[in-house]
Parts: sequence; structure tokens; C-alpha cells
Amino acid sequence: MSDALSQFYADKKDRIKALGSNDNLKRQALGFMRESIVSRYLYNFSWLGLPIIQFPQDLVALQEIIWERKPSLIVETGVAYGGSAIFYASLMATLGLGGQVLSIDIAIKDSTRTRVTEHPLANLITLVEGDSSNPAVFAKAQELAAKSGSVMVVLDSLHSHQHVLAELKLYHELVTPNQYLVVFDGFMDHFPELFDGTKPWGPGSNPLTATRAFLAENDDFTIDWDLLNKLAITAAPEGYLIKKG
Repeated sequence: MSDALSQFYADKKDRIKALGSNDNLKRQALGFMRESIVSRYLYNFSWLGLPIIQFPQDLVALQEIIWERKPSLIVETGVAYGGSAIFYASLMATLGLGGQVLSIDIAIKDSTRTRVTEHPLANLITLVEGDSSNPAVFAKAQELAAKSGSVMVVLDSLHSHQHVLAELKLYHELVTPNQYLVVFDGFMDHFPELFDGTKPWGPGSNPLTATRAFLAENDDFTIDWDLLNKLAITAAPEGYLIKKG
């Protein structure tokens, strides 16, 4: 590595450390995220032709993780319009390691299934319809994970505390040492005024509360605070978890 690039990475490390105590940036990031919920900002993006409902910052973070950790299997819960499955598959294709994506959702729209199965990257994706917290559905993920070397998991389905905690208690077993378990959409816990109680998720019952409950009983994972400090804007506060080696 050249001296210039070494200095770049050293400076970056210092910047990220400083961001952890930048309260002004944190306040502004929360303000942006609040307005993004109100305006449905996250629904504005696509990946290789299909909608992907994420902050661009989180997509860059996932790309960095996948490039660095090189999972041979990514298990995701929550398919929506299929963009995330295509996103993961495109990175697997770029790595060229023969990796696979397993995408699980309780109800996959026929239009989504068609678009995913007809996509050029379809051969890297397995779609499973069913409740991700159902042991029979989880068994399908176990079967595929048993044939894979390095497994990463991303949870982004039903966002209630009960459901996400059930997912965590199951799917954490699939994550291999030094790989990531990512829990999305805990950021809703910061904005109680935006939820009217008509849905099973919101402040007090969401992926962040479930993640905290899971970590209180499981010390096999640590939160990647450096990554979270770097992002500032993320749908996964306290949700980038690394399994200890």
C-alpha cells in the first residue's frame, strides 16, 4: 500500500472516531431521518431495475461489509419489490465466489417473483415464501447454510419487537464467526410522534428494542459502533452486529 493511501486510511480512522462525539451531526442526521419517514424518501431508489427501500448510506455500508467479509451465503428476511435480493446478488456476482442469496418473505407478490426470476442475476437467488419466524421456514435456511462456508444475515421483515426477537433467536445461529447480522428499521424508535399505534410496530416495539433484548441475553455479538458513527444516517441504529470469532 502506498504511503499516500496509508495516510488516507489513517485519516479516515481518525475522522470516524471523531464522528462518535459529534452531537451536532447526530442531531441533524436524526432530523433528516425523521423527515425521510414523513416524505417516504426511502422509496425513491432502485438497484439494477428493481425498487430498493433503503438509505443509500446503508447500501454503501452493506457493500463495504460484503466486499470485506466475502460471505458465501446472504440470508435476508423481507423481499418487498426484490431490489435488495438483486443488490446482494450483484455483489455476489462481482466477488465471483459462487455465492448465493436466500430471500424470505411471508407473501411474495407474483409481480415481484416474476421480475426476480427473470432478472439476469436470478440464478444466484432463492426465493422462499413463508413466515421467517416459522421453524419450518427457518429449516430451509439452515439447509442452505449448512452447504455454505460463510453466512451473513439481514433482517428486514415484520418490524414488531416480538417478530424480530423471534427472528434473532433463530437466525443468529446461521451467522458464522466474524460475519454480520444486520437488523434494519430500528430507527423508528427515535420518532414516537410519527406512529399512531395502528401497526404492531412503533416506539417500544420495533427492531431496535428487539436487538437490545437479544444482546442482553447473547454475548456472541458486538455492535459495530465505528460503522454506525461513520454512517450517521442509517435505518439500523445499533443494528450492525458482528459475530465474535
